[in-house]
Amino acid sequence: MTIKPWIKRSLVGLFGAAALFAGIGAYAHRGMGWHGMSDPAQMKQQMVERIGSRLALNEAQKARLGTLADSLIAQRAALTQGSDPRADMQALVAGPTFDRARAGALLSQKVTALQTGAPAVLTAMADFYDGLDAAQQTKVREFLARHHGQGEGDRGHRN
Repeated sequence: MTIKPWIKRSLVGLFGAAALFAGIGAYAHRGMGWHGMSDPAQMKQQMVERIGSRLALNEAQKARLGTLADSLIAQRAALTQGSDPRADMQALVAGPTFDRARAGALLSQKVTALQTGAPAVLTAMADFYDGLDAAQQTKVREFLARHHGQGEGDRGHRN
């Protein structure tokens, strides 16, 4: 079975964007985490406070970080809108065969959400990162290098 080029590009884009968002999210929510947190304002406040204190951000940088947080929260909402990942997976394997049509529809929904929201996230990330001074950018790069490839269970509560 060969994968159509547009599906392959979509999957690569989906996983690439997911990796980017995971890296940003990991930096934003180490410690208490966003897991189980349902209030977007609380998520944004925690992200701005945590990253702001670690990078010693000024007010303009905090504002750009707030914009990034808003776009990440909106992207997260778009990706999870009307879905329960566990229920979706259970539905795909509920019958005697894997429900390929439903899986394709779910993939299309997620790809569309990424294509729609990712440009705003990338712009906000670029604006935030470009607004950091050299020392702050170095801290971000060092954090990402230290935490590259760590899974949820491996993150722990290190500072």
